[in-house]
Amino acid sequence: MSWTGPSELKAQLQRLWDRGDLLRMQLESEAHFPLRLSLKIPTSSDISDRFDTVRKWIAELASAPHIRIEWREVRHRVHGLQRLPDQAWVDGLDAALALIGRKREAARFQLMFDDTLHKFPVLQAWLKKRPVQALDLHDRWPQLLAIVTWLCTHPRPAIYLRQVDIAGIHSKFIEANRAVLSELLDLALSRDAIDERYTGSSQFAARYGFLDKPLRLRFRVLDERMQILAGISHPDITLDADSFAHLDLSGKTVFITENETNFLAFPKVANAIVIFGSGYGWDALTSAQWLNNCAIHYWGDIDTHGFAILNQLRQHFPHVTSFLMDRESLLRHEIHWGEEGSPVTHDLNSLNTEERALFEDLREQRLGKNLRLEQERIQFEYVMNEVRRIMNTPQILHQA
Repeated sequence: MSWTGPSELKAQLQRLWDRGDLLRMQLESEAHFPLRLSLKIPTSSDISDRFDTVRKWIAELASAPHIRIEWREVRHRVHGLQRLPDQAWVDGLDAALALIGRKREAARFQLMFDDTLHKFPVLQAWLKKRPVQALDLHDRWPQLLAIVTWLCTHPRPAIYLRQVDIAGIHSKFIEANRAVLSELLDLALSRDAIDERYTGSSQFAARYGFLDKPLRLRFRVLDERMQILAGISHPDITLDADSFAHLDLSGKTVFITENETNFLAFPKVANAIVIFGSGYGWDALTSAQWLNNCAIHYWGDIDTHGFAILNQLRQHFPHVTSFLMDRESLLRHEIHWGEEGSPVTHDLNSLNTEERALFEDLREQRLGKNLRLEQERIQFEYVMNEVRRIMNTPQILHQA
């Protein structure tokens, strides 16, 4: 039966609730009711062929609570004069909310709105825009408003998030609710309290003037003649990004690998360091301008994500070359092939011809389903031979 019954009428109102429309209607002074609902009724042939079913449908619709039916009379050639539903109406917001069982939530939202209007009138626009999300945040709303209040009083506080001292609010609460706080703070704070250069949850601290944890970078010195730390050969060093940027290793060779074992076992090479990579994050490297004067070799997994990370690194350092991410290395290690989860499907515009050809073969699954070769699966002797080749030297200093 395709005619509109009570459950379908209720579903229409539920969709209005899910979109936040009924909650917005509650806040607006303009009249939205009576509200006409969509009603599909039986045809003349339905009355002829399914008369008892039509009568049952009419009875159910007539007894539906909170719905007002307008009727019309029709004269049927077989059954004579009949009274049929013509239109379905909900006469008021209370009736609509009662039909879908949302009166309590609507009252709760109204209290939230009234309280917010009193404390932060500027936030009423957010509540009107996202009323359903606001209801989901009901239990957290007082804490969110307390944080907004604190930041309005202490704009750009220049402390770490964990140092914020607001009664009853753990600093982890701020970190867990950065997305919604960003939307509220953008409305509540003055323009000079917001650094528009920073966006997204990951840059919340910088956007609103908090101190951020320093980015750190780990690297190993592969040549004992490079005395970065006096008296220590081949040190394994972790520096904040600013300190790393103030090094000057111009002219050296830089290897980057994503696997810690490869990082630790990388062979010792003259005038070279190896950096422990960070996947899709290269912010720690970007301020080290001396890297523009170094040969950089990136070693990642041979899969679509490995090439995507290489592609991203080249946005910062276009001269980067790939290391052991070629077709020959892949084919030579077929016994170690694995499967990649959620492959990259978008185009990568910073790959060279050979890299792009292999990437597209992997993306289109021409060599196998979601094929990948993890970098740690490549034989160590094969690694050393490739290092010798690119360094144009008959032997490596010696193994790590």
